[in-house]
Amino acid sequence: MNTIISKVEAGERISPEEGLRLLQDGDLYQVGMLADMVRKKLHPDPVVTYVNDRNINYTDICISACKFCAFYKAPEDERGTVLSFDELSEKIKETKALGGTQILLQGGLHPDKPLEYYEDMLRFMKGHDIHIHGFSPPEVCHFATLSGLSVPEVLTRLRGAGLDSIPGGGAEILNDRVRRESAPRKCSADEWIGVMEEAHNQGMRTTATMMFGHIETLEERIEHLQRVRDLQDRTGGFTAFIPWPFQPDNTVYAHLPKTTAFSYLKMLAVSRIFLDNVDNVQASWVTQGPKIAQISLFFGANDFGSTMIEENVVAAAGVSFRLSEEEIRKIVEGAGFTPRQRTMDYTLV
Repeated sequence: MNTIISKVEAGERISPEEGLRLLQDGDLYQVGMLADMVRKKLHPDPVVTYVNDRNINYTDICISACKFCAFYKAPEDERGTVLSFDELSEKIKETKALGGTQILLQGGLHPDKPLEYYEDMLRFMKGHDIHIHGFSPPEVCHFATLSGLSVPEVLTRLRGAGLDSIPGGGAEILNDRVRRESAPRKCSADEWIGVMEEAHNQGMRTTATMMFGHIETLEERIEHLQRVRDLQDRTGGFTAFIPWPFQPDNTVYAHLPKTTAFSYLKMLAVSRIFLDNVDNVQASWVTQGPKIAQISLFFGANDFGSTMIEENVVAAAGVSFRLSEEEIRKIVEGAGFTPRQRTMDYTLV
């Protein structure tokens, strides 16, 4: 363990085996202090950023039927909905009135909507002059399958219609054993990476996420971090990494225990240490609540994520933390940092 600590203190990259050792045997406070040191090297100024945005889920109709999802409705379920463009317009107008700068646009894998529908949606939304951070890799792969086009062709068309950047949703754990067991109809780990690599190559910035604390092993968590780090070495296209713990209520995995704050903070800290080429790591107040999110600012996080004017997926699992922009700023200031609003690419507003 001392060798690993010395490497981190010297600014050297740790190996997957060393990352696993930190997760398995590292003392929480020691790992936290190392992550805080890494954070301060990358961000010497005591600033914590956040983005003012809204998460719009354009449909809950989905053919994927992921075992960890409490939000989706099967295509034959009469309760399933698709937002109208008028509803989208009202949500965007409300977001802008609250100072929002972007829309996080994601939805289920609808079986019937053609690619042209999503292009029309993007053009309509861009008419409201707002940044669209949308369509995670599983959606892009789904659009490619339905349209018969390649992923590069789909991304080119979405970009042409107004897509600005891509969120890291649908990553869960980038290991195919986990994906086969929990979400067999969703894109593979390689396909997820492939969409992100192509997006980066086309000049788009994206984020990366990890949903942990379900059926994965610690080794598989490290595999996930390694895949993200390897791609970032090749492209430099990720702006941030967001690890968040699985919420089991109302899902097939409801019998699994919830991730503790201890486990969350340790995973966050190891992520900050391991991903030496990703500038920003986000706290997850949406799943952990304001107090643990505040503590996470000392365990490697330099970003408080989104104001989440609207959030539906985590809420469907029974978690309903809510924070206004003013409350986020007070929490950040209470930890001794200066809150600063940002855009998706971390330009300060």
